[in-house]
Amino acid sequence: MSLDWIYYAISWILLRWHALWDAIGVPDGRVLGTNWAWVLSIFFLVVTLRVILFPVFVKQIKSQRAMQALQPKVKALQEKHKGDRETLQKEMMELYKVEKANPLMGCLPMVLQIPVFLGLFHVLRHLQPDLPERLKTIYGWSLEQFTSASGAHLFNAPISAKFGSTDAELAVLGADGTTVKILAGVLVLVMMGTTFLTSRQMILKTGWAEDPQQKMIQRLMLYGIPFSLLISGSLFPIGVVIYWVTNNLFTLGQQQWVLRKFPPPPMAGNKSTSATRAANATSGDLKNPVQPGRTGGLFGRKSAAPEPVTPVVDTKALAPKPGAKPVNPKKGARPANKPKG
Repeated sequence: MSLDWIYYAISWILLRWHALWDAIGVPDGRVLGTNWAWVLSIFFLVVTLRVILFPVFVKQIKSQRAMQALQPKVKALQEKHKGDRETLQKEMMELYKVEKANPLMGCLPMVLQIPVFLGLFHVLRHLQPDLPERLKTIYGWSLEQFTSASGAHLFNAPISAKFGSTDAELAVLGADGTTVKILAGVLVLVMMGTTFLTSRQMILKTGWAEDPQQKMIQRLMLYGIPFSLLISGSLFPIGVVIYWVTNNLFTLGQQQWVLRKFPPPPMAGNKSTSATRAANATSGDLKNPVQPGRTGGLFGRKSAAPEPVTPVVDTKALAPKPGAKPVNPKKGARPANKPKG
């Protein structure tokens, strides 16, 4: 299947934003070693995409809430149809249909962003100054626009260069290898950190899944994907890393807003005693950086409201002192009124 329509769409959005910055006076030349008009075009490509996908993102959060609320019913079905996988799958699909919950909705925003990522990756790799003129003008670019974009830099590193660029590729771009590696390396580390934070933020608010398969997926999202970027990030052009970091920052802010507006339902399994909470505060966070169902800011560090303490009654103070006469509570009490004869 041809992805040309994706390449045309990405190019069109980039060129429209670049035209806007040019119209309002953002210089096309380098300032602080950066062609800000093109860098801002990549930044607002993210904004454009996230605005379009915002309704889908809200549906994703609502679907996750519905899935959480259904966990007790799912557990009951698993116990009821233990060993009968076919019947269990049929009953669970019926439950999801009745409750209007979609397990696949949680992955939809990410799936929709994959073509955009691939499209931008291809377009930026295509920005090579030594291409024939007939290839420079595909995807809706003019020769002037192509020449300007292929020479765009971020702090003196071409946005089409990458950490793993060869000496021959850097020579074509007229780039310094040390500058490219330092900037690309820093951006890849930032990309890894923000990717970890986006997954951690969601788990802090919703808690670990009780289903072993879903919990494994959460661990993969939290640790596996950021670690994989350490290797794959060296293959990404700097412009793609800018896009990824910007997308992560946008996601952090968007998730924070949506999670405040649609807070996770209280889960019975998340209740713990004060002693357990105190132990987690001192040692648990070091072993497991993600705790289930916290509330508060981005890092989930806001302390919960203290539990009401039951006053302790001093029984010794209420006991009679040694040698004291026993007190008869009936003595001195007024007799009940006798009925008149």
